[in-house]
Amino acid sequence: MKIGVLGSGLMGKEAARDLVNSEGVTAVGLADIDQERLQQVAKELNSPKLTVHLVNANDEEELKAYISQYDCIVNALFYSFNEKVAKAAIEVGVNSVDLGGHIGHITDRVLALHEQAKEKGVTLIPDLGVAPGMINILSGYGAQKLDKVKSIKLYVGGIPVKPEPPLEYNHVFSMEGVFDHYTDPSLIIRNGIKQEIPSLSEVETVHFEKFGPLEAFHTSGGTSTLSLSFPDLDELEYKTIRYPGHAEKFKLLVDLNLTRKDYEVEVDGQKVSPRKVLLKALDPFVELGDKEDVVLLRVKVAGNKNNESALYQYEMITYKDKKNNVTAMARATANTISVVAQLIGNGTIKEKGVFPPEKVVPGDIYIQEMAKRDVIIKEIEKESVTA
Repeated sequence: MKIGVLGSGLMGKEAARDLVNSEGVTAVGLADIDQERLQQVAKELNSPKLTVHLVNANDEEELKAYISQYDCIVNALFYSFNEKVAKAAIEVGVNSVDLGGHIGHITDRVLALHEQAKEKGVTLIPDLGVAPGMINILSGYGAQKLDKVKSIKLYVGGIPVKPEPPLEYNHVFSMEGVFDHYTDPSLIIRNGIKQEIPSLSEVETVHFEKFGPLEAFHTSGGTSTLSLSFPDLDELEYKTIRYPGHAEKFKLLVDLNLTRKDYEVEVDGQKVSPRKVLLKALDPFVELGDKEDVVLLRVKVAGNKNNESALYQYEMITYKDKKNNVTAMARATANTISVVAQLIGNGTIKEKGVFPPEKVVPGDIYIQEMAKRDVIIKEIEKESVTA
């Protein structure tokens, strides 16, 4: 199978790395507008399977010409391109996957293309990072094992192995995105009712092997499409994991309007965005650099099975790949999107149309494939008293 990657940034590069090292993939394309970066990545990956293409994704004809050469496209561009790439892929009859983007309802707009994709006989799956992405696949897998799903609880955090004050945090994706997740309200389901609650709220203590006590708190965007895929849940919530005290520190910044996009103050006759100033001021404190990160993940899917209450729990602890200098977050994210692209390309995923990951990605095969890449996801099954 031939798979093309759009975007040669960190996630695109790491997806391409996995693809060139995968047996079933015969050719890999890597496209970007930045020729110098393309050449650097090609030199680093050093694979005869890889071909680089200079493509302006804003040019519809260039985009379609590139996409049409492949069986499946891995879209690792900024999320604002997701709808444009999805439409182009459908038009030329090529399967496509992306890393998601719930800000501005981007994923909703991609999912709305279902009928067009179905007519063209192609498969599109958005939201294939870690959260959303991995958590969706594992939620869907746990739900399949139950007769009735009642509750899905999700915990994810990308944190430094060795935290440093004052925030004990180094970002593994853009701080702009972190601010959005902390500032926008969080969608949850409680007692069967969908509702929004403030992010950074309801802090609880969690422990993982070699890590803890840690804290977990609500953040926006994490529940993604799960509330639509499982509309009858009693409970759905997503919490971000950090070192203790983080939520309280950031809540103060949020309460002071320092993270708001739509807010300016006047300083010496000039309009200034406190958010932009804060982002700049935080740079030296939150830059990951060569530090080691870890991704912690826990998915708890509870309900009824054979008239008894049952719980399926999935856990992952993934560290940085020091040999290739790849962050833990990039490993978990890029391998997820690469694996699913290959499952579409080799015909394992046969459904045609646009689907959220929890609906079509086979959890057992996904877990096996991630294990081959040394991203180990453990399943814990617990059965309890008669329901």
